Amino acid sequence: MLNIALPKGRLGEKVYTMFAASGFDCPEILGDSRKLVFENQKTGVRFFWVKPSDVAVYVERGAADIGVAGKDIIDEYMPDIYEVLDLKTGKCRMCVAAKKDFRDNADVTLRVATKFSNIARRYYASLGREIDIIHLNGSIELAPVLGMSDVIVDIVETGTTLKENGLEVKETIMPISARLIANKASYEFKRNDVLRVIEGLRRQVEANK
Repeated sequence: MLNIALPKGRLGEKVYTMFAASGFDCPEILGDSRKLVFENQKTGVRFFWVKPSDVAVYVERGAADIGVAGKDIIDEYMPDIYEVLDLKTGKCRMCVAAKKDFRDNADVTLRVATKFSNIARRYYASLGREIDIIHLNGSIELAPVLGMSDVIVDIVETGTTLKENGLEVKETIMPISARLIANKASYEFKRNDVLRVIEGLRRQVEANK
């Protein structure tokens, strides 16, 4: 069986349709069930739902042979995996945002609120900018509103939440989309199965352009 970790939620459901259209379906997964593991002996696949930020851990540790993770998760945690295909879905961007009237003063340490501490640290290091990271796990937009940070580094999809909180995008760090990732050992020892999935999904990506 090829073990596949999918992120819970809308993105996972969307990418599952790509797997199904590629011939790697598992009809049971669409039922109203609290189960987390679903398998189809006929197609030789076993899917399981996990928290989006945990997909890369399951793949890196070998519990999953392949999985789907956002580029933000991959770049934040830098797991020891292969990134094998951009699925061109779940598109958004990693941005720096602040109050509309914010002007950066290079003479002062920049206070940055984010849950993507590693991405923020590398980005500002590339600019030679001294920063103070304030790690938060949610409601990042609140930090500059309450004066706790100067800027935030976060994922932006539509920008509506920023606008409603009086913030705006100041810089775009990188584009983000869902990526197919593979365990390094599985890529070697289950190569044929993994490559069949990659090729099937690649056709779906091309068809959805």
